[in-house]
Amino acid sequence: MKTWLSDARGVGGVMAIVALVSGCASQEVQQPGADPDPAPSASIPSSGGISTDGRYAMSGDAYPLEPPDVSKVPDAEPRVEPLSRAGNRSTYEVWGKTYHVLPDAKGYARQGTASWYGEKFHGYATSNGEIYDMYKMSAAHRSLPLPTFARVTSLNSGQSVIVRVNDRGPFHSDREIDLSYAAAARLGILDHGTGPVRVEAIDPAQWLAERGRGEGATEANPAAVTQAAAPSVASPRQPAAQSTEERDMGDGAIYLQIAALGSVEGAQQLQRRLEGELAHSVRVMSDAEVHRVQVGPVMPAQETQARDELRQAGFPQVFVVR
Repeated sequence: MKTWLSDARGVGGVMAIVALVSGCASQEVQQPGADPDPAPSASIPSSGGISTDGRYAMSGDAYPLEPPDVSKVPDAEPRVEPLSRAGNRSTYEVWGKTYHVLPDAKGYARQGTASWYGEKFHGYATSNGEIYDMYKMSAAHRSLPLPTFARVTSLNSGQSVIVRVNDRGPFHSDREIDLSYAAAARLGILDHGTGPVRVEAIDPAQWLAERGRGEGATEANPAAVTQAAAPSVASPRQPAAQSTEERDMGDGAIYLQIAALGSVEGAQQLQRRLEGELAHSVRVMSDAEVHRVQVGPVMPAQETQARDELRQAGFPQVFVVR
């Protein structure tokens, strides 16, 4: 299970954000149906072993304290991507057991039990080096190559979601896949903690071709994916348009994300506040019901200063968005 920042509704929620960003989630509500100390998928580094550095602020996983409404979070959109540099060793070992990574995901289809991960892992690196955001449609799997797009169908309700697998886990023999909070919510397995599902890998090239989007759509060429159905709202991965400032900064620029809120008003208020305190611009990137507050663009040489400014503003913990 994993999670990021909780929903702050209105002005009063900003202070709650600061507490959560600071990693002081003191109210740990154990996930129903999950082990008290489940094997954390996010703790599997690219070297293939369990992390023992104690980097997680929480000892056990938990529900987000005030989660936004994730019922409208869109499915992950399949696209042709190269395998991640991290997280794809042919074999790796966890707790003395060796696991094998498939060379490709074509034809993969299995039935099994799905679990989910949340607050403990939110904002931390996944096995392929990305940052886990529990409010997006992602998942962890022991053997599928990273990334893999997969359709997960609840065998109880028939409801389906499409997730992007970018992490390793769950390391329980009776479980097939670990879902993000948003994916688990869509499938109706949050309260019980687990549920029977069918996992089917999606061939992105075939998926795009069936929708008339061609085979040239890749992560490096997202226009080929979005031409037919450009998103109405910008997201961190697919900004609606590159600003003059971004073009001037070049490819090395990053953004420092400090909050993910369920209230657009709260996000905009935080944006206005920080614009008066920071040397860098502040933007709000909206994706369904989640509104992410990000500072930037920031060049690598400016990152330390930007982090110091955010720390003084009450945001000691941030994560990088490219």
